[in-house]
Amino acid sequence: MKILEVLTYYRPHVSGLTIYVERLSKALVEQGHEVVVLTSQYENDLPREETISGVQIKRVPVAFRISKGVIMPTIGHHATKWARWADVIHLHLPQFDAPGFALRGRLFGKPVVLTYHCDLQLPVGKFNRLVDGVVKMMNQLAGSLANAVVTYTRDYGTNTPFLHQYLEQKLHIIPPPVELDACSPDCEAAFYARHELSGRKVIGISARLATEKGVEVLLKALPQILEAHPDALVLHAGPYQNVLGEEAYAAKLEPIFQKYAASYRRLGTLHGAELTAFYKNLDCLVICSLNSTESFGLVQIEAMRNGVPVVASNLPGVRQSVTMTGMGEVVPIGDHAALAAAVNRVLDKKAAYIRDAQLISDSFSPTQTAAEYITLFNALQNNTPDTSTPEPPAYQRLRAMQERYNSTHESG
Repeated sequence: MKILEVLTYYRPHVSGLTIYVERLSKALVEQGHEVVVLTSQYENDLPREETISGVQIKRVPVAFRISKGVIMPTIGHHATKWARWADVIHLHLPQFDAPGFALRGRLFGKPVVLTYHCDLQLPVGKFNRLVDGVVKMMNQLAGSLANAVVTYTRDYGTNTPFLHQYLEQKLHIIPPPVELDACSPDCEAAFYARHELSGRKVIGISARLATEKGVEVLLKALPQILEAHPDALVLHAGPYQNVLGEEAYAAKLEPIFQKYAASYRRLGTLHGAELTAFYKNLDCLVICSLNSTESFGLVQIEAMRNGVPVVASNLPGVRQSVTMTGMGEVVPIGDHAALAAAVNRVLDKKAAYIRDAQLISDSFSPTQTAAEYITLFNALQNNTPDTSTPEPPAYQRLRAMQERYNSTHESG
């Protein structure tokens, strides 16, 4: 099958969305399909065309940016060319250009699948509100033209206005793809030694330094955490310098980072085995996101599959990893005191939160995610799509695991 994946930013840009599409595309190629990723040439030094892990990447030149969006005058030409080539068109929202691709799919008789990753919420300001409104309008157009809409969890679908309108029509739930490179004991030990973790409780956060990630909530929680665990250390993996559109946010937090320099380290973007070593050395992972721009938090599964419990914001979709597995705690959004208390409980009794890491890993494997997409693509090609939105088998297995744990714990 020839599959066209369309999104605004692709690798080397770092975000949950780009990582999702990268993992999915590689898994589809491994299963024998031909995949073209059509995206923006958001930096001039990026090649217009390249092939990585069998995935063909086509980048369209950018004339200028509007907030975090890009304007690509030649996108229409590329959309027509690759929509004609494809057997199925897979769009990833939020994306300004999505309606044009969806319309071409309709005109050329190609199934269009739209995966809605998260809401768009730009920083405050009249201009950004205008941009936000335009993107929402384009999302609505794309959704009306798409044959199927995919999201990660029914929880997010139920609580997100854009998705809720498709709940009983064409909404499908597919678990996101999560994988990590192998990490040897030597690599894990080297990370431990390099960051001088001996005798310290290590709290992780894995995110861009961006407004919606709520990093300031964790910073406000630090005094309460340090009171209970004086040697606690936060390791922050992810880009923190020159993050697109987040310069003012970074400048606002810089004095606080300096204040807690002995207890909060920014590591930058980690790759490969080093990222796995990061997770293996954590006692707890924190997701303190503030709004629906976070719809799941793939990093939760990356942590859990390495035996690390999670403290997560009570956001639709985001809370599901902890709710399904029992591997952590859910706290009110933006409540630094509740976050600190939950982190302290996890640090004190980490073993009580540990669950079956292999089952969690298998439930979110890229191979399984790709297989579920192919099942949907085939159904659309054969005009036999299932319009129901039950929980996928992977989620049912995770909930059964947690029920067994609760039953055993209560009886014991």
